[in-house]
Amino acid sequence: GKALEVALLVLLVAVVSASLFGAAVPTYRATVGDEVGERALQHAASEVEAAAAEAAAVGEHERVVTTVGVALPATIRGQPYRIRAVDGSLVLRHPRSGVGGRARLALPAGVSTAGTWRSDRGTELRVVVRDGGATVRLVNR
Repeated sequence: GKALEVALLVLLVAVVSASLFGAAVPTYRATVGDEVGERALQHAASEVEAAAAEAAAVGEHERVVTTVGVALPATIRGQPYRIRAVDGSLVLRHPRSGVGGRARLALPAGVSTAGTWRSDRGTELRVVVRDGGATVRLVNR
């Protein structure tokens, strides 16, 4: 009788574990990875927009170069990723197909973006203002 109870308990634990690790846990991890990616992308976009606004406020004939550190998660779902400046947007690229995205930037006139961040290295914004135009560049340390 006891052996049958133990066998049924082991079978129940095996079925619950298999269903969790077969469906619920991977789905949860994918959802969380996508959320972390979206938050990282939105944080990066707000940092770029703030730097662009400051660059636009610099006088027309001033030449300025500043660097600002940006804190991003080193990995999403255990893997590094990249954020690129493309056509007035930031694009997050991740090895997993379910993680990624694009954030459109609200940039002042005369300010452009360029560059790529690799998440496994320190990330910075380098703002260069020259002759009335400005570039906000994504660079790694």
